[in-house]
Amino acid sequence: MPIARVVHFATLSALLLILSFSPQAAEVAGDYRLGVGDRLRITVFGHESLSGKFTVDGAGRVVMPLIGGVVSQGLTTTELARAITARLRPDYLVNPRVSVELLTYRPFYILGEVNKPGDYPYREGMTVLNAVALAGGFAPHAKRNKVLIERNGKRLRAAVGARVEPGDIITVRERFF
Repeated sequence: MPIARVVHFATLSALLLILSFSPQAAEVAGDYRLGVGDRLRITVFGHESLSGKFTVDGAGRVVMPLIGGVVSQGLTTTELARAITARLRPDYLVNPRVSVELLTYRPFYILGEVNKPGDYPYREGMTVLNAVALAGGFAPHAKRNKVLIERNGKRLRAAVGARVEPGDIITVRERFF
């Protein structure tokens, strides 16, 4: 009997560990694709003059000293570090070591039947309802159960519990009586 209890306890512990892991957090950290407005810290080890804070510009690039614009939109931070390393080697540095860290996500936008439409800073784990709250709440004639989200060129219908991603455009529509 004691062995059965140990196995049961180990199984429950493993299940709790799995449930406590957030796949969304891992997705944001590892698979997040950069876009216009993301703020980054780029470190070229041993070369402070090449390191600093940069923003992905309107053309989807990060403009750095020596190498100029590096296409960043659509890349992960790891892919961008590799691209910068490739641009620095061999013309500027023999063995560059580059690190890219995401400092601030690009904003999301909320339009339509909210009290303060506009752009707002993205926060991890944000839902449509959180976004509406940041925008001052629903306006009196808002359709409160469904919204439109434009993401990566696609329009999606979503409930207020749906997750928001950086760069999303949320439209709260007017309800008709």
